[in-house]
Amino acid sequence: MVERFELAKDYTISRVINGCWQLSEGHSLETNLDKQDIMKAFHMLVEKGFTTFDCADIYTGTEELLGEFSKQLKHGSTISPNDIQIHTKYVPDINLLSDVDFTYTEKIIDRSLKRQNRDVLDLVQFHWWDYDVPGCIETAGYLNKLKEKGKIRNIAVTNFDTKHLREIVDAGIPIVSCQNQYSVFDRRPEKELLDYCKSKGISLLCYGTLSGGLLSEKWIGKTSIQPETRSHVKYLQVIEETLGWDSYQELLLLLQRIAKKHSVSIAHVATKYILSQQGVGATIIGVRNSSHVESNAHIFSFELDRSDIEEINQFLDNYPILEGEPFELERTDGSKFRNIMKMNLNEE
Repeated sequence: MVERFELAKDYTISRVINGCWQLSEGHSLETNLDKQDIMKAFHMLVEKGFTTFDCADIYTGTEELLGEFSKQLKHGSTISPNDIQIHTKYVPDINLLSDVDFTYTEKIIDRSLKRQNRDVLDLVQFHWWDYDVPGCIETAGYLNKLKEKGKIRNIAVTNFDTKHLREIVDAGIPIVSCQNQYSVFDRRPEKELLDYCKSKGISLLCYGTLSGGLLSEKWIGKTSIQPETRSHVKYLQVIEETLGWDSYQELLLLLQRIAKKHSVSIAHVATKYILSQQGVGATIIGVRNSSHVESNAHIFSFELDRSDIEEINQFLDNYPILEGEPFELERTDGSKFRNIMKMNLNEE
């Protein structure tokens, strides 16, 4: 059975969320999407209990894909559109931040409603590219007004650091979750964010848990990787700044040994490790095609022993955590982490 989690009052989600970033136009550096197979994957996932999906206004084409999926569920399926949860995002372009107002915000939310074929958005995760530009808290307030108007069920944030999340919470915005990158490679949430979220009843929804597929048996023994996706580029940078290549290979062998003990894969162990952290509500695993669905179902077929978790902790404690708070490097001018970000996608 797929584990479920009460994210907010009367609102439950699957603890593994189907991530759609990898389905957005421009994510893959090589291949085109097989939309028929993607729809097949969506149906298979939901039938197995993976009913929660993560997309964004700026993940080009993903809201429309899920809108089409909702239409299909209305016809000839035992599962209705109301049985799935679609989490989207509100990410104003960096060039427009100073001009964001309530009218603009409502326009984007209305566009998401239309794209998804929904009467209300289940969860809107708010992102603000530049904290030096005023308006972050006010814009979160606009989302709260739209919640009061019945267009949004729950409000969340994505890629926020502790300080600015605290400011929004202190302003009275009812934040239910915070989506951030968290994996055995990127442990920045452990510095402060996890403890703060736990103290406020805010759940962490974690992406990057499998680091774009780099936590897999296929990379054991490799001396280098030619990036195939934007995810690969991103997470190879993280490995470079934390473990380094040789220790990355050592970690893969450690995870493989634990995986064999439980008759699962490295990806399952890496996912379960993050799910075992206090304050983590769910992890987000990217949907690429229907062939991965059966594998996802094994995540809830086993439990890591305390000794497994301690062994992974002891290994990771020998290596540095990325500098700064979550997403701080990605916001820093001149950082290689910022240089791969696309910050003006909402108007495209």
